[in-house]
Amino acid sequence: MKRYEPKASAKKGLFRIIFSRTGIMLLLILLQIGFFISTTFYLEAYSRVISALLFCLRAVVLIYIINSEGNPAFKMTWILCVFMFPVVATLFYVYVKFQVGTRYMKRRLDTLKTEMVPYMIQDRDTVDALWASRSANARLSHYLSNQLGFPTYRNTSVRYFSIGEEKFKCLMAELKKARKFIFMEYFIVEEGYMLEQILDVLIEKVREGVEVRFMYDGMCAISMLPYNYPEKLKHYGIHCKMANAVKPFLSTTQNNRDHRKICVIDGKVGFTGGINIGDEYINRKKRFGHWKDTAIMMKGDAVQSFTMMFLEMWNVDEHYSENYRRYLTPKRQGLHREFGYVIPYADSPYDDENVGEEVYFHILNHARKYVHIMTPYLILDNEMITTLTRVAKSGVEVCIIMPHIPDKWYAFAVAKTYYKELIEGGVQIYEYVPGFVHAKVFVADDDTASVGTINLDYRSLYLHFECGAFIYNNSEIDRIEQDFQRTLKRCHKVTLMEVRNRSLLTKVVGQVLRLVAPLM
Repeated sequence: MKRYEPKASAKKGLFRIIFSRTGIMLLLILLQIGFFISTTFYLEAYSRVISALLFCLRAVVLIYIINSEGNPAFKMTWILCVFMFPVVATLFYVYVKFQVGTRYMKRRLDTLKTEMVPYMIQDRDTVDALWASRSANARLSHYLSNQLGFPTYRNTSVRYFSIGEEKFKCLMAELKKARKFIFMEYFIVEEGYMLEQILDVLIEKVREGVEVRFMYDGMCAISMLPYNYPEKLKHYGIHCKMANAVKPFLSTTQNNRDHRKICVIDGKVGFTGGINIGDEYINRKKRFGHWKDTAIMMKGDAVQSFTMMFLEMWNVDEHYSENYRRYLTPKRQGLHREFGYVIPYADSPYDDENVGEEVYFHILNHARKYVHIMTPYLILDNEMITTLTRVAKSGVEVCIIMPHIPDKWYAFAVAKTYYKELIEGGVQIYEYVPGFVHAKVFVADDDTASVGTINLDYRSLYLHFECGAFIYNNSEIDRIEQDFQRTLKRCHKVTLMEVRNRSLLTKVVGQVLRLVAPLM
């Protein structure tokens, strides 16, 4: 039986984009932008009354921005835009602030969070044990549980994957063991060997009576998958949908991508990390040299949080009540002390909490010996720069591994503008010579780590849906640190001399782009 259309059905490149439904939608968006800009200039020139009204509106917008809550970097960028493009930026700011879609999304997520409260209850014995072990982590646990509804778990084994090929092999084996349900949520899904192998298993599991839900971010429809791809998979019994599909109108909700990578199998096994579904993630396709990525697999009680994360995102655009209880699994019997503590957490642009950044701050602020970081991007707010340098100046070894071959030249240009300040503050920066680092890892003091989807940039920390797992006192943390040290041996240490000797063009481009970094 033919699984789905061959790769030719999802032609890559400019031809496919122009002549697809997505291409038409992008054209409509560009036309809307053009109409918006031309109308504002026309109105400004049409009469002095309208010009005066726009001036007053601009003043009101500036006062509102200055007094609004939120990160100062975003406010500074908006203020700069309003001064440089007074009419367009002012009206556009008003437009995005009164989006119906974002208000609906926030209300819907609040409703779903309330529905899930009975299934995310914190076990008091676990918290008491954590207080006895390390009070600082108990305070983080209190924040994540009481403020956001993410409990701390014990009885959860963790397996760390230092490369995409290892994770893919294990994922395939676990998928084949599924008996009840498979939930998969990924930022990028691209046709190729990896997707074909996964779909083979998913289709077979559907035939066996396993419920399969498959979700990916709507940006994939632009260049990676046909717009009607969910219908193709539904033909084989796979429930499939795009998260936040690209639509032919301007909306701030389309700036909030689903950047999570989650796979849950029977509520017993859970995966997360940086690895999407695409051949470059397992080095079957070379795009930016060797692709260095990481992931973790969990088995045990903590998987329940990832089950709930998936169902929350799945049901954002649904109009029925989910029977969550049918996807829960019994807790492990007894206490497995060697597993330590695991706190799965998610981040949403609509909850007014910078969860991912708070977890990273916690690791940095409570490190005693070292904090080792792998991230593909380095576009930082003032708080993160201050924390990184303050921790390094206090005698803690802070090392960051970045790509040597970037996937986005403009993001890399901005990242390099931070190198001088960080290095002078004592932070060591390395670049992975063989290629591209896509891992999102923090590891500290041989006992603490976070592995997930959250990059060190504005988009991950403020604008995207993200997820990760905070791990404490688990033996697998030693393997995470060993992987960092092995990776370090293949890196080049960036020096101040190199930073100062960058070309004038590189410096200027980076500094100009840094002005709008919060919106990149």
